[in-house]
Amino acid sequence: MSARSKRNQPVGDMFDGMPDILAKQPPKAAEGDHEIRTLDEAIARSHEILDQALAEHPVVGTFWLFSGGNDSVIVGHLLRGRYDAVLHVNTGTGIPETTAHVRAVAKVWGETLHELHPKNRYEDLVLGKVIAGSGPNAGWRPIWKGFPGPAGHKVMYRQLKNEPLMRFRRETLGDQKNLPRAERKKIIYLGGMRWAESDKRFRNAEAIDPDGSIVWVSPLVHWTDAHMREYRARHRCQEQHDHAEHRLCRPDALPLNPVTEHLHMSGECLCGAYAKPGELDEIEFFYPETAARLRALETEAEQAGMPYCKWGQPNGKPASGAPAGRLCSSCVVPEGQDELASFWLERGLIDVTQAALLGHSDDEPDGRRA
Repeated sequence: MSARSKRNQPVGDMFDGMPDILAKQPPKAAEGDHEIRTLDEAIARSHEILDQALAEHPVVGTFWLFSGGNDSVIVGHLLRGRYDAVLHVNTGTGIPETTAHVRAVAKVWGETLHELHPKNRYEDLVLGKVIAGSGPNAGWRPIWKGFPGPAGHKVMYRQLKNEPLMRFRRETLGDQKNLPRAERKKIIYLGGMRWAESDKRFRNAEAIDPDGSIVWVSPLVHWTDAHMREYRARHRCQEQHDHAEHRLCRPDALPLNPVTEHLHMSGECLCGAYAKPGELDEIEFFYPETAARLRALETEAEQAGMPYCKWGQPNGKPASGAPAGRLCSSCVVPEGQDELASFWLERGLIDVTQAALLGHSDDEPDGRRA
């Protein structure tokens, strides 16, 4: 983790039940929302955030956005019974095991699942087959060509994640153009954004963020990393036995996506815009079929003469200070594989020699960080 990323993180670990606090107040935090809290106090505040959103906005539905990741699953677990259905954006680029995890959790919990798919396929975007439908390039110029890189993240986010969610909103609410503004209904999207995730989240995340007919609600926005760890320890099955699939060993258990154990990310979107060096090799180690699909697309892009024909290849820089996207918590500028290699090394998934090949370096004699 870079020095910039560390500066907004809580200092030190907590024992269970100890209060924790963000290092300083986020710019868009409500008064007192960064104050010191125990986990139970943080949970109570999460319910207050949803209560406030429901009181302030005439909504017809509340939907949990479940990526399959470790943060978004806590949102759904914490607020079970308070949302109407589950939304999962299947970008078509991700690891199928993550979508399978989402389906399994929804089924076991008895939740209605809406699996959303983008209008335009990732492969068609990369190969320049998606032609602009509006603006000066309408009807003749592709909206993107080649693998994205940071400069193309905004396009990929809009096409693969935002478009399906906006379409679901329209289908749910219907045409409201002729209704008086006071009579227009809204829907709530429950996400897992937190101020402690990254500098961009720290600057831009809000607990309640109305945007037209969508009210984006982040019930965990004030939770620190220590709160997240304590919640997982409290609710995920820790018994020494053969765990049920997805760690759903009891009705109230917090699920665990095996993809997050292997890759330390949900892998629901692999557009590659912010891929770390060597990330595709890591994906291939655990999920060779997913990597083979991306490598086949690399070959097709190269044969089509695309200048950026390698997945994860640097392709420009994003606009300075631009948010990564509401659903892209891990989309940050890559700084190498040291952090991920350290994570794998600590869990015995790789040895010191393999860690060094991934860029991990450490002066500690046992190859671990202090």
